[in-house]
Amino acid sequence: MRKILISAVACAVLAGCIQDAYTGERKASRAGVGAGVGAGVGAALGAIIGGDKTRKNALIGAGVGALAGGAVGAYMDAQERTLRRRLEADGVRVVREGDLIVLNMRDNVEFPSDSAMLQPRYEPVLASVAQVLSEYPKTYVDVIGHTDSMGSDAYNKTLSRRRAEAVSGFLAAQGVAPERLAVRGAGEDFPIASNQTAAGRQANRRVEIALSPIT
Repeated sequence: MRKILISAVACAVLAGCIQDAYTGERKASRAGVGAGVGAGVGAALGAIIGGDKTRKNALIGAGVGALAGGAVGAYMDAQERTLRRRLEADGVRVVREGDLIVLNMRDNVEFPSDSAMLQPRYEPVLASVAQVLSEYPKTYVDVIGHTDSMGSDAYNKTLSRRRAEAVSGFLAAQGVAPERLAVRGAGEDFPIASNQTAAGRQANRRVEIALSPIT
């Protein structure tokens, strides 16, 4: 499974294609090469991940230290092991690509159609996520919202951002430093299932969490 997911990332970055993280099926990407996104991972590489100077300075000002050199890999290794041990029994897929970790929340954080309300049944899993994030404070936390294909592209971008904000707000309420958190709305651009079925649309109404080191 990990090999399939890593292939999905590489495929998107190098060739603009999509490989489904769950079936291994290859499909054409709507976003193409420029976005640099693997549909199975659901998180963009580059501008959408990590921190700019303003974000980094805010974290340093809040007393969060940065990682350097060989400490980065060891830190992300330890965080990955803890995430897998605590979350995989709950069905959270922990994806590792280099120094990037993505928590694929399919089946764990999904939303009703046209809604950004976080369902109470998902809160225990997110509370477990928040606990691990608090134990490993030297990472940026990007929360990325997605929608199905119903509605206009502009509306779905806004809706997906609201979904990301709902999850980010919950994590902050659980003690994750707000300076670490950033939200992105990916809209309908990166489906992980067919939008032609009700089950597929439900799977696409999701949020994913991407972690990258503060260096």
